[in-house]
Amino acid sequence: MCVLAASVLWGTTGTAATFAPGVGPLAIGAVAMGLGGLLQALIAAPRIRRHAPRLREQRATVLLGAVSVAVYPLAFYSSMHLAGVAVGTVVSIGTAPLASALIERLADGRRLSRRWTSAAALGLTGTLLLCVAEAAHAGAGTGRSSVTGTLAGIALGLVAATTYAVYSWAAHRLITRGIPSRAAMGAVFGVGGLLLLPVLLVTGAPLLADRSAAAVGAYMALVPMFAGYVLFGWGLAHVPASTATTLSLLEPAVAAVLAVLVVGERLPAAGWTGIALVVACLAVLTTPPRTRRPRDRARAGAPGRIPRRADGTAPAADGAAVRAD
Repeated sequence: MCVLAASVLWGTTGTAATFAPGVGPLAIGAVAMGLGGLLQALIAAPRIRRHAPRLREQRATVLLGAVSVAVYPLAFYSSMHLAGVAVGTVVSIGTAPLASALIERLADGRRLSRRWTSAAALGLTGTLLLCVAEAAHAGAGTGRSSVTGTLAGIALGLVAATTYAVYSWAAHRLITRGIPSRAAMGAVFGVGGLLLLPVLLVTGAPLLADRSAAAVGAYMALVPMFAGYVLFGWGLAHVPASTATTLSLLEPAVAAVLAVLVVGERLPAAGWTGIALVVACLAVLTTPPRTRRPRDRARAGAPGRIPRRADGTAPAADGAAVRAD
């Protein structure tokens, strides 16, 4: 639920960015992730100090995650700028589960469940439909240059997806090695925020040009990035990175719907079909698995609880009574 809530907040970022048309994608990315990351580090400072020795031991993982945090928003918002809110979000988030699964397989030797594979197949099919629908609409409506921009945006979206998967894996790895989620996320995002400060200094002047742009920057830093990644960190404490990135497929669906309702982008029927498949993916991944009742397990001979008598004993194979405990 924390990851899904974070995904809803992230889904608003593309639409929010359209309310600051004079601000470039690099500035939007730098202020959102940069200030949001620094704020996370500030709030988590006592925990970071307390776990500083462990963080120093894992400094390679922290640095890898921080560099990915710095690259991600620059690629993500540039992707949306070139390909549109729907396509940029869909590619950046929609292909992240594959990247995350590959990272976990190579780095941790983790096997993927049939349930995850089925959910990811639905989500990625939906993602592909959204991309095809938006790219075809761009080509039919505004000519060849838009197709070129869409393709460039898709390429940057793949970069964003990879870096998103990397910093999710890095944060999860720190958490599973005994570092609390707030300290792990604060360290990774704080260093990433520091790396984004030069970009913000060079490109951020338009954010101060008017109140609307400043309000957009403040919203992006405080709500989707700070609050969203606090929720995401709590989620990563309980689920693997591949599951978290698959759950965050809700973000492109939210972004696509908001792009239609608020921004005025047009989404063809194939795009709505893609959104439906993404929702189906989330349903498969989040629905609790069915379990057999004890009576059914006993009939099937499956291992389970030993059937007890009224006196707390259980029948042995030879008819003698044995204690169930």
